[in-house]
Amino acid sequence: MELLDQIRAKHARTPITLILDNARYQRCKEVAAHAARADIELLHLPSYSPNLNLIERLWKLTKKKCLTNRHYPTFGEFRAAIDVCLRKMSRDYLPELKSLLTHNFQIFPFHKSS
Repeated sequence: MELLDQIRAKHARTPITLILDNARYQRCKEVAAHAARADIELLHLPSYSPNLNLIERLWKLTKKKCLTNRHYPTFGEFRAAIDVCLRKMSRDYLPELKSLLTHNFQIFPFHKSS
């Protein structure tokens, strides 16, 4: 809820719509009530729609490049492989990254849900 307060403080006079996935903690009554008091609209992505969530697209590419068909004996090695992959993502995988992280979504007019 602190994040909602920080966003509202930084954009005091701006209409705000936060697009969220369907994590249970983002749908709880306390978060919804706090967002409403801060005049922040919460718009949840449809269930089971990872294609709409950009971080899911990045994670899919990361898995493809450094995790699929590989075994890392320790958690440290597993994490290091992910870190290395993410560091070189914009250099080595830029065409794929640009294709996956496109902002080519259908745009809907601004609305405030009632």
